[in-house]
Amino acid sequence: MPNGKPAGVRCIQLNDSNQCMIFGRPERPAFCASLQPSKEMCGETAEEALIWLANLERLTAPH
Repeated sequence: MPNGKPAGVRCIQLNDSNQCMIFGRPERPAFCASLQPSKEMCGETAEEALIWLANLERLTAPH
């Protein structure tokens, strides 16, 4: 996403299994590479992880 990923918009680099299709490649954004998984971020389920990410997007969205 050349101009960044807007909050609430699914990343175009995710496949149907929610795996990053550019993981480990140089064009992967530095922000994505800087995310380090943690219990807080990942939770116990994919649903909990998505809730955490949605909240992060809400908190960092431009106003």
